[in-house]
Amino acid sequence: MQRIIRIITIFIVTLTISAAHAQSSQKAKNLLDQVTDKINSYNNIVFDFKCSVSNSSKNLNQESRGDVSMQGEKYVFNFMGITQIFDGDKIYTIVPEDEEISIESYNKDKINSLTPSKMLTFFNTGYNYAWDIMQNVKGRKIQYVKLTPTDAKNSIKQVLIGVDWQTKHIYNLIQIDKDGTKTTFTLISFKTNQPLSKNHFTFTESKYPNYYINRLD
Repeated sequence: MQRIIRIITIFIVTLTISAAHAQSSQKAKNLLDQVTDKINSYNNIVFDFKCSVSNSSKNLNQESRGDVSMQGEKYVFNFMGITQIFDGDKIYTIVPEDEEISIESYNKDKINSLTPSKMLTFFNTGYNYAWDIMQNVKGRKIQYVKLTPTDAKNSIKQVLIGVDWQTKHIYNLIQIDKDGTKTTFTLISFKTNQPLSKNHFTFTESKYPNYYINRLD
């Protein structure tokens, strides 16, 4: 999950190149700000996605699908047979294969506390921005923004975020790690302001009578 959600340092030497980069960076940042404003304007969001991970040197090539529903920080996340629920206070990770449930409090100060609710806005801090290419994908204009982590120790080399020029929604993101691993996250469907039940983000322990409950704190 963290590989989907984590994501990139170009140093400019001459004043001419620096000025061009500043304009490119601001243009890219402005587009991502529009994406963030659009995401924050919705009461809730429901989307399906596919995630592919490849690295030829490691003989790695796999693809998985998942779905997320979220409202503010709360979410229900289904991926690779595992369900995770965040009710705004605790995170519940349900693993049917093992009949086990882990329960822990959410700590926003943890570096690895990356949640699906941040999937579409993770880029707001920790990255430098650059304007990249525009592609036509099945009639949709997808504008790419390149991110480079501000922390040189980051294992990520770069991230490309594809933004639908018309809707200002994220279409996909492509993360390339320094070890050559490429992760592509693509939205298959994207719905907003859906009629979710009031208990949609509530974990009900009675639904899992035979599961082992692992309370981590």
